[in-house]
Amino acid sequence: MKRLRVGVVYGGRSSEHEISLASAAAIFANLDRERYEPIPIKIERDGHWFLSDRPPFSTSAAEVIERTRNGSHGSGPIQREIHPLVHPGDETLAIIERDVTATTSESEKSSHALISTLTLDVIFPIVHGPYGEDGTLQGLFELANIPYVGAGVLGAAVGMDKSIMKALFVERGLPVVNHETVLRREWQQDKSEFLARLIGRLDFPIFVKPANLGSSVGISRTTDRTELSAAIDLAAEFDRKIVIEEGVASCREIECAIIGNNMPEASVPGEVITSRDFYDYEAKYLDHSSETVIPAVLTAREIKKITSLAIAAFRSVDCAGMARVDFLINSDNGHIFVNEINTHPGLTNISMFAKMWAASGVGYSALLDRLIALAIERHVEKQETRTNPT
Repeated sequence: MKRLRVGVVYGGRSSEHEISLASAAAIFANLDRERYEPIPIKIERDGHWFLSDRPPFSTSAAEVIERTRNGSHGSGPIQREIHPLVHPGDETLAIIERDVTATTSESEKSSHALISTLTLDVIFPIVHGPYGEDGTLQGLFELANIPYVGAGVLGAAVGMDKSIMKALFVERGLPVVNHETVLRREWQQDKSEFLARLIGRLDFPIFVKPANLGSSVGISRTTDRTELSAAIDLAAEFDRKIVIEEGVASCREIECAIIGNNMPEASVPGEVITSRDFYDYEAKYLDHSSETVIPAVLTAREIKKITSLAIAAFRSVDCAGMARVDFLINSDNGHIFVNEINTHPGLTNISMFAKMWAASGVGYSALLDRLIALAIERHVEKQETRTNPT
């Protein structure tokens, strides 16, 4: 059986760039080389695309983040700059390719440009955040008619926008916390009026989040008016839309992983016990005192409800391939709230998505096999759709 050529697209322009590198490194380390030929395709922070001669090597998000903060990137792989063009058919991606070397001038680069094709059987995008898991990359792959892992354009876009996501959850009758959404311009025009409305409707602690980011970037927990105002200012630096949520008393943070297309399956739930006020960016990737408990200590009734809600959340945003659904449980009264869905969960060596499936009997390599198979299955199904009315 011929090996499938898998284009692993990673990096990206968002603040989750380092997490993407660590996720990609774990994928390269666990793809079965007898079944797959992985091709490293990196998107730099400035949005330029490159074919690399070797994949990222660190599966630790903390190591990648610390190396970036220290300004140490190593010698780096040899890269060839490419400009993707959509060209549907035969699993190819047409590209304009240019050799990038330290001695090549800009004029020489343009004169050496050539059009070629990169033949891929499937694409595994692992670009977190905006310009990656928000439907933008997915739209490119749809136009190129190439199978790709994960949600489609709609599922990815809705799963990225916490405000629209929650609106769909409410429409489907899923339990969510009290929340408000504000646009950056609205907030800047009249902060006092908006703060008064928030404090009148929501009880502290209040959480503030950029609507279109993951990895807890730009999220704050606030306990008074002053903190709330500063937190909205911070979130507004990362997004034009800000989601403000009422905190849950005696909160437990539970997660559940989903894989599938038309018939999604849920993993055993896991619990995050953070060393901080909440599971923020530092706690996730740099502070090793946070703990995870997999499977989570829950009653059979709670497990059934959480897995059922996770599948319902997956379907409500028209997701495909994979997702991680996060929950909040009020320990005092047992109320369960759907917090959010992540349609492109982290796949680092400490990521909950892979660990929950491992606890459910699906190891990392087998999990990658299933995700690639689901991508191809979904692509084949889409080819059955008529595009010619006559």
